[in-house]
Amino acid sequence: MKLGVLFSGGKDSYLALQYASQEHEISCLLTLESEKEDSWMFHTPAIEWTKLQAEAMNINYLNLKTSGVKETELNDLETIIKSAISQYSVEGIVTGALASVYQTTRIQKICNKLDLWCFNPLWQLPQEVLLKELLSNKIESIITGVAAEPFDDSWLGRQIDADCINDLVALKASHRINPAGEGGEIESFVTNAPLFTKKILLSKSKKHYSNFSGNLEILEASLK
Repeated sequence: MKLGVLFSGGKDSYLALQYASQEHEISCLLTLESEKEDSWMFHTPAIEWTKLQAEAMNINYLNLKTSGVKETELNDLETIIKSAISQYSVEGIVTGALASVYQTTRIQKICNKLDLWCFNPLWQLPQEVLLKELLSNKIESIITGVAAEPFDDSWLGRQIDADCINDLVALKASHRINPAGEGGEIESFVTNAPLFTKKILLSKSKKHYSNFSGNLEILEASLK
């Protein structure tokens, strides 16, 4: 089956892509760039670099800017999915949804309207299992956004490796965070993975941080 993947560039959407690619043809990646950082539907840190990730994987890429306004942004989501149907004949949409009923039900509604299969390969996967899957699948990613206590700016740009995962799990116990960031505590960006033909090298970045919230702005990146 030909599938389009809703792709944010983070660990969840990449892992969903990799799972889906094991049994289906990935026709394209679909990325929406929200004008609002607090979009209810779409990840925002480093979103402009998803095109480079698509290039690294040799996968067709569709991009659309959205206002990020709650509910209104769904019209833009439907528009880009229609483009995937017309340009790449997709028969289904893949999401990296883990536990968000809000996001999943809205994507499912659009897929039902357009007679598409909605595939959520990570749905209800325990968050600690998801993090371990990153290691077992040799997925390299960094933290590009934080939005919870006690995260400080040292987390921005941090590699999500075994030590990082142990620290996230420890914070689950001490601060009740979602270790995989399902509550928006962290955002991520994949720099290398099994589907990549080239690794993404980040050569210049800038941290923006205040009061337990911040993001890593990637200023320069290339394929190596």
